[in-house]
Parts: sequence; C-alpha cells; structure tokens
Amino acid sequence: MSRQSQIPTRPEKEKKTRRDPTASGERDASVNRAASHNYFLLEKFEAGIALRGTEVKSVRAGRANLKDAYGLVKDGELWLINAHIGPYEHGNIFNHEPLRTRKLLVHKNELNKLLGKTQQKGLTLVPTKLYFRNGRVKVEIAVARGKQNWDKRETERRKTADKEAREAVARSRKT
Repeated sequence: MSRQSQIPTRPEKEKKTRRDPTASGERDASVNRAASHNYFLLEKFEAGIALRGTEVKSVRAGRANLKDAYGLVKDGELWLINAHIGPYEHGNIFNHEPLRTRKLLVHKNELNKLLGKTQQKGLTLVPTKLYFRNGRVKVEIAVARGKQNWDKRETERRKTADKEAREAVARSRKT
C-alpha cells in the first residue's frame, strides 16, 4: 500500500457575490419623479416590456429616461411611447433607436381595465418606474389625472408641513 503525500492545497478564492444593484432588482433602473409632481397617481399596474438585447444592456447601465413618456392603448395592445433608452455604448450597427415605441405586456383583464380608465376624460397612463424583477425589465405604469398649478402648490405646502412636523417630533424626542 502506497502512502499518499500530504500536499497542502490552496483555499479557493471566493467568487464575487455582489451583483450590480440595478440588475439584481435592489435599485430601480429609472424613476419618473416628474410624474408625481405633474399628476395625481390613482392606480398602479406592473407591465412587462418588449425590448431588444441592446436596450436591456442600456437599462442595466442606467441609460433610461421616462420623463416625457406615456402609455397608450391602441388596437387592443398597450404601448409605451417616447421613453428614451440611450444607445448601448458597445453596440454595433444593429443598435436600437433611443425613442422607439415599445410594446407593454399585460394580462387581458388588466388591459381592459386600463382601456376603460383611459377613456374617461382627464385620465392618462404615465410610467413611474423601470426596474428588474427576476432578470426581466418591468415598468410600473399608473393611471393618472393631471394637476393644476394650485394643486402643485398645495401638494408642496402639505409636504413642507409634514416635514416640519416630523422634525419637531424628532427634536422633542432628543430632549
């Protein structure tokens, strides 16, 4: 019987377990902050979005902007119009157009709800967030009613009053 030599083995290096926070779904890829300022957000829906490969890579890189985007129900399908996804920097001649109209993927009953809501006067569809869930890009789209200037001022007053109240409570707890 031969004796096996005791050769010390090097411990294996640990793999990098930290993923990109946007790609792993910990952080939103894009947020439309102007939507909550310009609209009353009444009801929110999650929708998938049909993207090309270079668009997904650009969203992962954080090159998406929803500021001027809106949703539209047309011919029994839901579309995202005017959403800007910048070109992929390592792309080739098959790179995508930044302002391409993109199809949103929702269930038929949700589509019927959205169709009924958008036919009411003054309601529109506004995308509020673009994020990853289980490796797929999702859009949070809200049924919204436009705000007047006095609505915006009232909202701002309410926010500052709430902030001051929270600060007063925090100061009273310290003493």
